[in-house]
Amino acid sequence: MLIGELAAACGVSARSVRHYEKCGLLTSARSPNGYRVYSPADVETVRRIKALLNVGLPVATIARLLPCVVDASPRLDPCDDLMATLRTEVARLDAQAAEIARCRGLIAEIVDRSTA
Repeated sequence: MLIGELAAACGVSARSVRHYEKCGLLTSARSPNGYRVYSPADVETVRRIKALLNVGLPVATIARLLPCVVDASPRLDPCDDLMATLRTEVARLDAQAAEIARCRGLIAEIVDRSTA
């Protein structure tokens, strides 16, 4: 599939797909006319990249993580050194969730006071 088709299938821009490729998160073949050509499996890869970016993982961590979870059979042995990084990311996300909950509580309190 061409870059536009991949982008549309994943809900990202073609520019994002090119960026993922530039960062080493994705690879493509080239057609005789020089167009990037992607496999159907790349749809899932881009969806995983998008999800990992959405939770705030940096590209460098995603680059280390993707080889461990590219298909349905995660390969954890070569990725054991990644576990410390992922634990740090979980702790960071937990802290963000706690801050969001605190802010939500403050806003809810203001709303409750204004409607009372």
